[in-house]
Order: sequence, then C-alpha cells, then structure tokens
Amino acid sequence: MTTVAYIANEFPSPLEPYVMDEISELRRRGVEVICCSGKRVAPYGLNLAERAFWKETRYFQPLSDDQLVRAAIRLARSRGIGWEIMRPLLTDRKASFGRRLRTLGHSLMGSAMAEELSAFGVEHVHCHHAYFASWMALVAARLLGIGFSITLHGSDLLQRADLLAAKLAACRFCVTVSEFNRQHILRNYPETRPEKILTRRLGVDRVLAWPMSTETKASEARSICLLAVGRLHPVKNYRFLIDACSVLRSQGLNFSCSIAGEGPERGALERQIERLGLQEQVNLAGHVVRHDLAGYYNRANLIVSTSSSEGIPVALMEAMSHRKLVLAPAITGIPELIEHGRTGFLYEPGSMASFVERVNWICAHQPLLQAVGQAAAAKVAEGYDRQRNLRAFVEQFLARISDGGNEYAHPLLQQVRLSV
Repeated sequence: MTTVAYIANEFPSPLEPYVMDEISELRRRGVEVICCSGKRVAPYGLNLAERAFWKETRYFQPLSDDQLVRAAIRLARSRGIGWEIMRPLLTDRKASFGRRLRTLGHSLMGSAMAEELSAFGVEHVHCHHAYFASWMALVAARLLGIGFSITLHGSDLLQRADLLAAKLAACRFCVTVSEFNRQHILRNYPETRPEKILTRRLGVDRVLAWPMSTETKASEARSICLLAVGRLHPVKNYRFLIDACSVLRSQGLNFSCSIAGEGPERGALERQIERLGLQEQVNLAGHVVRHDLAGYYNRANLIVSTSSSEGIPVALMEAMSHRKLVLAPAITGIPELIEHGRTGFLYEPGSMASFVERVNWICAHQPLLQAVGQAAAAKVAEGYDRQRNLRAFVEQFLARISDGGNEYAHPLLQQVRLSV
C-alpha cells in the first residue's frame, strides 16, 4: 500500500474543503494518507467530517521540548543535507531577516515532522499551498530521502512566494489551479522544468439542492442584491467593496450588500461601514455554514469578488453553476473562468469607476441577462466539475509519485543524494 503524508498550514479548515476531498479520494484509491498540520487547529465550529479529520491529524506547532531537541539533533546529524536545506536562507536576497528567522523555526518543525513520519514508511509528502508548511514538507522529505510536491493557488504564489525558487527546484512536481499561475511560474522561475508544473482546476458539484429561479421579477430589475463570499482578510479587499457601496448609494441605486465570511478584518470593516453610514445597506454576515449559505446565494442578484489576488474562486464557480450573475476583477486566473459579457462580467482591477459602472449596468439590464447565467452554468459544467477534476488530480498525483526515476533529477538533489 502506498503511504503519503499530506500537510497544510492549518488542517482541517472549513475554508479549504478541497484538501479533505483530495485526501478522501486518495484513500478511496487505496492510499494510506497521514494528515499533518503546521498549526494546531481548535475543533470548535468544525462539522462532523472535519472533526473526524481533526482527531487524526498530527500537529507540529507548538513543539514540545522533547520534539524540539530530537528535531535539532536529526537536522544536525543529516550529514550535508542540513546545509543544503539552510543554504537558501542565506542566498535568497528577497527574504527579509524576519522571514529567514521564521524559516529556521519551520526547518526545525520539518525535522520534527520527519521524526514522527519515519516510523510509517511514508513514500511522498504533499503540501497544499506554498506557505510555511511547504518548507516543512521540503525539509521532512529531504531528511526522509523521499519526494515532495506542492499545490499553489493564488497569494501563496503571487504575494507570499517565500523561498519559492528553492521549493520549485526541490519538489518532484507542482500542481497549480490555473493556466495563468503555470505561465507565471515558468516566466518568473525560468530554471523550473515545464513538465514539473501541472494545471489541475478545482471545481464544484454540478447539482446542488438550491431552489434557484431563472426568472427576474420586474421589481428586482430596479434594485440589486450583492453578495461576496470569503474570509475577512486584506487580500479579499472588502474595503474597496464597502467604498463602492458608498458610491452606489450616492448615485441613488437601490441595493443591499452581504459579505459572508469571518476573519481579522472584521473590526476595521465594521468601523468603515459605520463611518460611511452604510449600516442599512451593508451586512457582515459572519461565518455562514454551507447549508445556510444556499439561502444567501438564492437571494442575491449579483455575486461579486473584489480580491487583489486569487487562484480561481470556488464561490464564483458555485454561483455560476446555478446561473447567477458574477462580477470579478480581471486578474490572475479569473478570466479563464469568466468570459466578460458571455459567462459573467469583469471589471478593471482596482478601478472604482469600472466596478460601479458594471454594477449599474447589470442592475439596469437584469431581465435581459438570463443567457449569461445559462452560459455560466455550462462553462462550470464543462471545465469545473468537482468530481471529474478531483479524479483527474488523483490519477496524475499517483502517476507522478510512482515515477521514482525523476525524484533526484535536479542536480542539487543528485549532489545531496550522493552525500548521504
């Protein structure tokens, strides 16, 4: 039986159900998967399936004194591998001193991970997202003499690409969720072999029990209900959305806006709403469980995204699969999902005038846009079917990890292999 370790910064997470989906599909194929998490996750707010994963997951922050000592000893005794692991911390000019210091701590966490996994015969380590857990995966895999791989989404590639050159050089393969991301990697990391970078899209279920209607009432055509779905984090740029709501109100548009999500930006966003006097128009709904989220989608006329960095948002896929109109910035991989005017609408990134103009136009033309919603659903069914894409990912994943001949194809890894 093949045994792999699967790690994320925080696992399990209700915000990243695709990680649990991939683990479950691997297990369905007979793979033994050991779940790992960089940070310890509290069980509060997790559903039954997420709690089951939580109970079996191995956590590496914080480390006990004993774990820390054993990790340091293992790293020190690695006979050259330790130096190869540490070298990027000294040579990567883009990394700040604080980032280097934190990565040193993450190296110890990766060594502790290797210590714990050594008894299980793990053959491969996969990390979802290229944040600090990916460095742990790299370190653990090198110390165990096995391969590792990573999945890249959006901000982990475009905004937080810490030591990514070293990770791409060392990984057996890299999966990313959009062709935009793949081309960005090949353009900005030219030493990366193109065959190492795989595009594998996420997806949504084709049929969900949402009581959707394709008809727009005449009264709805003179008003609009906006909905944004996602964590309250600076990368989602909800301050832009709230400012846009202020402009829409000043122009006399009859609208409401709900933001479904929770996160560190809540306080700042609440103060912004109060300062602009938008309490009647804008609602911070907090974390909404999936069953209740269906009602928010059903009431909305327009699903909006204002993110400054994204992979391809699952929330937009879900909305489109049920013929909802969507509006998003023309950034990263989003235009691969949304064809402006045919399957949804795009606005110029960062342009308030472009966003507001699009909302007003969509509001005025709602009765005429049913064909856009239908084309959106067809687009998602064609390229973003969750089950089909999940099967394709797992098949490619298993094929890659079984191809041990490429594990040490990179010259640096060949040198390390010969030194142990």
